[in-house]
Amino acid sequence: MSYKINNAKSVVHAFLLSIGITVAEPATILPLLVHHFSDSLILVGIFASLLRGGAIAVQLFAAFYAQSYERVMKYMHRVFFFRFASWFAVGASIYIVGDSNPTLTLWLIGIFFFTFSFSAGFGAIYFKEIIAKVFDSQERGSAMANRQLFSALGAIISGGITGWVLANYEAPNNYAFLFMISSLIMVVGLVSFGSIKEPPKKNTSSREKSFLEFLKNSKKLLSADERLQLQIKVSLLGYSFLLAMPFVIIKAKETVELTGWMIGGFITVQMVGAMIGNMFLWKRFAPNYAGMLQTAYGFMLTAFVIALFAKGAIAYMLIFFIFGIGMDGFRNADTNLVLEIAPEDKRPVYVAIQSTIVSLGLFFSIPGGFILEWFGYTVLYLVTLGMLGIGLLYTQKLKKHLTI
Repeated sequence: MSYKINNAKSVVHAFLLSIGITVAEPATILPLLVHHFSDSLILVGIFASLLRGGAIAVQLFAAFYAQSYERVMKYMHRVFFFRFASWFAVGASIYIVGDSNPTLTLWLIGIFFFTFSFSAGFGAIYFKEIIAKVFDSQERGSAMANRQLFSALGAIISGGITGWVLANYEAPNNYAFLFMISSLIMVVGLVSFGSIKEPPKKNTSSREKSFLEFLKNSKKLLSADERLQLQIKVSLLGYSFLLAMPFVIIKAKETVELTGWMIGGFITVQMVGAMIGNMFLWKRFAPNYAGMLQTAYGFMLTAFVIALFAKGAIAYMLIFFIFGIGMDGFRNADTNLVLEIAPEDKRPVYVAIQSTIVSLGLFFSIPGGFILEWFGYTVLYLVTLGMLGIGLLYTQKLKKHLTI
């Protein structure tokens, strides 16, 4: 297999997919989209969870079958179709229904967000299986950093496109155009990754007689692996930044005039942060992924300390810049930690166990919405800082465990 060819196809996929999905970035566009149709902050939190939370429901089920497959690419093709169709349907729903029936529009957006993330639950298992096959342990860290680097570049471009569309078209049609156009860009990237030649897996695991038996075996596997338990705790606590992140842009509206170009600028600086992190920081940590997690926690803690006192556009630019660095650090470390520990025959199972439990963190924005409604921004930010601080302490324990 050619590392260069596979890396290039993977990079094209990441680049174009990022251009597509950044139009619903949970830190910027998504909260404003939901806020256009409803004043409920709790609803903003629910939709931020729907965008990615549907994946939780199916990852273990996908792993139940995937553990016995020599190849998974043909199933990945089906995932790609549903993701494209769901994303386009979000835009079509906004354009066709829109302000004429805000409640129906929100229901349709929610349904298609869920199907988008539901299909991603299967895709997450297949994607990591393919990545583990086509890149060896030495290449994988570099390949993933390259993906994230070009993903950030794509998102920067998306920020410019988003700013232009929001500035030149009235809501909600501007959101509709963003989703429909981005789905067409996204599909080119999906085709690129789908063209990778997947080798057969040498060691497969026999499928259990029933899914219930599979769940029992998965529970035993988790109970017997202390390192897996520990890295799940660390990664789950890392997601506590989602308690508050979707609401930062809503808070910014109180002190900053959010023009279309300003919103696009927030997206751009966030992705510039991600790009700089991957170019100059995260590559240097491989294979010290516990240290990568510690650093990512440090960035997120810094961002929310600034958010406590932020008032002007420059402060919010800095917050989103730091978000970009920290989020990619979490993403890179989580992926590599589970692939590093998983035996080949049980790799889909390990990935599904960690992803399913850690993905519960995607719903943190829902209690975050309630905290905000009841107690305000200061309490929400302090609770977020407290949970991130606990997670940072656990990273030290993980680091010691890896050196034993």
